[in-house]
Amino acid sequence: MKSIKKFLTDNEHLVHSQMQKIESHVQRQKEEWFLNTVLVEGYDVPFKYKRKKRYKSLQGAFVDIIYYPAKENIAGMDFEYMKVVKINLS
Repeated sequence: MKSIKKFLTDNEHLVHSQMQKIESHVQRQKEEWFLNTVLVEGYDVPFKYKRKKRYKSLQGAFVDIIYYPAKENIAGMDFEYMKVVKINLS
């Protein structure tokens, strides 16, 4: 993968946050994917990403996250969330 600085300059909508504390982490399986939702301390919107394998719980951990804002339409209403591009333990 590109260096983080180059990756962020090539994609102006991406945000890189470091040392973010995870308040809650939920995983659920949908077909062959595991959908992950994390709540980050100080944010009111969920951060979502998917993986092929189940992952250990990140609750209480500090992470570095690269993400961008997105919207999801559920039952005719738009909900904002953060689409995670990369997440690593700090």
